[in-house]
Amino acid sequence: MKVLIIGSSGFVGNNLKNYLKANKITFVCLSIRERVPEKFNDDIGVVIHLAGMAHDLKGTRKESEYYYVNLGLTEKVYSAFCNSKAHTFVFMSSVKAVADQLGKEKLSEETKPAPKTAYGASKLAAERYLELNRKEKTRLIILRPCMIHGPGNKGNLNLLYNWINSGLPFPLGSFKNSRSYLGIENLCFVLKEIITKHSVGSGTYNVSDDGVISTVELVRLIYKITERKEKIWDVPSSLVKFLTYLGDKIRIPLNTERLNKLTESYTVNSEKLKMAIGKELPNTLTESLTTTINSFKNGK
Repeated sequence: MKVLIIGSSGFVGNNLKNYLKANKITFVCLSIRERVPEKFNDDIGVVIHLAGMAHDLKGTRKESEYYYVNLGLTEKVYSAFCNSKAHTFVFMSSVKAVADQLGKEKLSEETKPAPKTAYGASKLAAERYLELNRKEKTRLIILRPCMIHGPGNKGNLNLLYNWINSGLPFPLGSFKNSRSYLGIENLCFVLKEIITKHSVGSGTYNVSDDGVISTVELVRLIYKITERKEKIWDVPSSLVKFLTYLGDKIRIPLNTERLNKLTESYTVNSEKLKMAIGKELPNTLTESLTTTINSFKNGK
């Protein structure tokens, strides 16, 4: 039976299509921008629901928009799944459905959800709807990835690379943190294992690369790959935070939210998923980051 990818035009969707093609897994894509069908075709076995509204760093979206897309459309997609012969539903949620900030705590599936943003709250609402309405004799798998990166991604990792590549000194050397990341190839590998094997049973799973890295260590990796001389300044954190407040008011590259994403600690435990798969992820944290940084270096 075929795999149906909903939300195939985004960063994850485009990479997943290429990955499944390379592994000779038959799939079809569906856009739900205009409407959601009442049921899916009888030859669909697995539905992977990637479509959603991502967190808006500019803060211009209304709360109702997040709930309309992340909850409302998920309800319609799952209804079509329940009316079909498909046996597995995979929902792409986020670690932000649980916590926007963690501090020294490591996120696990047992961490009590307390999202602070409309993005995280709407993802959590979708998770709870799915769990309450799960169709019998089917698999319902909810994945909570941490920060995803890879070739073609234009997120905070790209911003960090461009800063270093510009020749400007990195001023955040005084910040000490620890972060988890997720390479896109590792995420695609996880989805392939879910599609091809039933060892991953119904449930909620965190997804991250093995290991953690500090932002300063990540910056040093970028310097190494770009063959640039390290210029890391230990500017007092109080001064940096003051400057980011200005960034909230005027248009400069660094604002409070971006500073938090670069310097806060956010570590994720994904042992539950690895135990279910029964395999190690294909790439280590450093290998995934190196692939992404090299793609930026090569203009991809």
